[in-house]
Amino acid sequence: MHIFCIFALRHENGLHPLKLLLMNLNAEFIERTETLFGKAVYDRFAQALDEEPVVSIRHNELKHFSGIDGDNVPWTSLGCYLAERPAFTADPLFHAGCYYVQEASSMFLEQVVRQFVTSPVRALDLCAAPGGKSTHLHSLLPEGSMLVSNEPMPLRAQVLAENVIKWGRASALVTKNEPADFASFRNFFDFVLVDAPCSGEGMFRKDSFAVEQWSVPNVRQCAARQREIVADIWESLRPGGLMVYSTCTFNREENEDCVEWIAGNLGAEVLKVDVTDEWGITGSLTIKGLPVYRFIPGFTRGEGLFMALLRKDGDASLAQPRMPRLKVADKRVKEEVGRWLREPGMFDFVMSGETVVAMPKEHTAAMMALCQKLRVLHCALPLAEAKNNKLLPLHQLAMSVELEPSAFRRVEVERDKALAYLHREALLFADEPVGHLLITYKGVPLGFVKNIGNRANNLYPAEWRIRKNPLEL
Repeated sequence: MHIFCIFALRHENGLHPLKLLLMNLNAEFIERTETLFGKAVYDRFAQALDEEPVVSIRHNELKHFSGIDGDNVPWTSLGCYLAERPAFTADPLFHAGCYYVQEASSMFLEQVVRQFVTSPVRALDLCAAPGGKSTHLHSLLPEGSMLVSNEPMPLRAQVLAENVIKWGRASALVTKNEPADFASFRNFFDFVLVDAPCSGEGMFRKDSFAVEQWSVPNVRQCAARQREIVADIWESLRPGGLMVYSTCTFNREENEDCVEWIAGNLGAEVLKVDVTDEWGITGSLTIKGLPVYRFIPGFTRGEGLFMALLRKDGDASLAQPRMPRLKVADKRVKEEVGRWLREPGMFDFVMSGETVVAMPKEHTAAMMALCQKLRVLHCALPLAEAKNNKLLPLHQLAMSVELEPSAFRRVEVERDKALAYLHREALLFADEPVGHLLITYKGVPLGFVKNIGNRANNLYPAEWRIRKNPLEL
């Protein structure tokens, strides 16, 4: 999670590149970082700060489209560098969840998952907003896994939910909780990612606020908060389970020192991830032989990142929650909404108020347990609202990779009309039948309209709409 410990907001997407002159850097930062890196490494890093940051995206492999060409990010099969930053807001495929704009270094998470997670897991991304690593995990985790994406800050949690929904997986939950709120879920997760709030040193060339707010006291405050976060969530990770600890900063207090503290005080083994020398990843700068992975601009093609993988001491099975009493959908409802899914037999159909929700059968009990005790913004796959004895399809269904392609009348539109739809304008489909139509662009669903003949009601979520006039994009 890229957020300062003083809780100032930043974003992974939409920041304009910022060229930093060395005179803007805090003198204490320069001294500390040069001591940590060594002069030769620091000089190369300092030169890189005055260069334009790279732009990279990661494809959604389950939403097939023509793609965006670029050089491959070497440590992931799903990412590529772009020659320049396009206007992502003007691309309907971006809004459809076909790709995610993510910093390239963060995609190193793929190596951890590919090398160590070989069977289905129950996973938690604890500090998940805006959703870069969460959406990546959805692409990486073995089939049959479940992922909880959590963010305590309300506005950021809403952005997280939007991005997770657009990615389209049914095995997803989005929660809005503090780490301590998970205390009752002892041994509940096999895999926990803590992308911890940090001082943001690794993002200096992209974010002027990070430069302005840096101080030694803030570094120390961040380090203390990071230990508190890990300690709060530790009991929720089963013994033998894996924790990824990461930051977007360089200093040892928030990185090596914190990893050592976790291993020594909470009980864990730091695991070695296989890497290739050509990637330019730097190991520990303070403890010889400690298997940690630091990305430094000037040496790797991306922004600053630190990552370590730990295995919790001991061995214990995953906690299995009791199946609660469910308000299941009746036969008629199940038959109707079942026709909207590729594999309806894989799901339980549950009523949440007037909403019909499809939950993966292997995770229904776990999902319901989480919904009962946490603040849940999104759970599994909401399919429809039951109103006046009718079932009205929801936008989450349009975004889902579980959608049966033939379930709704599909209307292919060109870019201008797609942007008008995403702007939530009223559209006209006079030659199409009355009822719900699925709007597609380059074959990819964008969402629903309800065609009533003389006009069509635009059902794109109001809070997601493109705010700028499409004619200006």
